Amino acid sequence: MYALTVRDRMMIAHSLPHPVFGPAQGLHGATYVVELTIRRAELGEEAFVIDIGEATTLLREALADLDYANLDDHPELAGTLTTTEALARFVADRVAGRLAGGPYAGLDVTLREHPDAWATYSRDL
Repeated sequence: MYALTVRDRMMIAHSLPHPVFGPAQGLHGATYVVELTIRRAELGEEAFVIDIGEATTLLREALADLDYANLDDHPELAGTLTTTEALARFVADRVAGRLAGGPYAGLDVTLREHPDAWATYSRDL
């Protein structure tokens, strides 16, 4: 399996209104480093997984309306606890929609909230 990874970042505000989150129940900010890994079982005649520029654009477009946004007000996230894990899946699903039908086997989205803490969502295509 071949894989190509690109990364970007997003700065968000949100609240996590559930008692398990303690002080994070209130509105607070987070900055994520977001990594997108695209997997492909075999390479085509171009001998790459995906063009790095194309992968970078896919990720930036998936993050565009999340970056510098209050996720509590985002219509696609209404009723969602916007944990790091939930956001990783949300971004992965957005990118997957753009890659469907291509030669790709799957993708992973990792959100790094801190150098020592991150979450990843993986899905097949």
